[in-house]
Amino acid sequence: MRHLLPLALSAGLLAGCAGPQSPDGTWINQPIIDAARTGIPLREALLAHGPNLEWRLDSQRGQAAYSNGFEAPEGRLSTTADGLLQVDYQGDYQEQLQLQGDELVQQASAYGPEQHFSRPQQQAEAGAPLGSSFEWALYQAYLGGEWKILEGVGEGGLVLFHPDGRLEGLPGAERYALCLAGDCASMAGENDSLWLQLGNQGAPWLFERDGDQLRIVEALNQSTADEVPSYRPGRQAWLLERD
Repeated sequence: MRHLLPLALSAGLLAGCAGPQSPDGTWINQPIIDAARTGIPLREALLAHGPNLEWRLDSQRGQAAYSNGFEAPEGRLSTTADGLLQVDYQGDYQEQLQLQGDELVQQASAYGPEQHFSRPQQQAEAGAPLGSSFEWALYQAYLGGEWKILEGVGEGGLVLFHPDGRLEGLPGAERYALCLAGDCASMAGENDSLWLQLGNQGAPWLFERDGDQLRIVEALNQSTADEVPSYRPGRQAWLLERD
């Protein structure tokens, strides 16, 4: 998980001023976001429609890169004889992409299933980490709106999860980040996890999302001090409900 980096976004900005038929710019995995929006566990949405979260293409420079939440490999972008976009990586590894209407489709390969990407409504400004546009859209869809604390410290209060990672109303936390892949996901096992932070201090928590209810519980480490952490659900800290 990229821990709590600020996401600077601007509406309608597309890298390279790409035209309607141009592949250039940023593309996000909208099916993951649409599935998560329904309130299912985040891991289920990622497994069903991932693993890649975002592509960034620049045909003039022949560059392409994608983010899957824990790495962002860069490759050489070219066009094949049959009109497909091909991305070549070191080690004779390739991915093929195709524009289909207003979607960018990553073709199924030995490295992953077919995946679909759309233009983001809000895109990260130049210099933002690859994946920032996807995170903004996901955070807004998955946790946007007003949440009321039904149980836990601050009961009765309202909580706001801002799409840039800011957090208001949850006692003891001012920023958050959802775990999308990498070490934080493997340490959480079959559970969804997020990072809560106040100032320079933060810790992982586990959560369960069921429709418009969000249950946040302690992440208890089952491993010994010399082992990689492995978390299981502990006591409930908060139960939130979205209005």
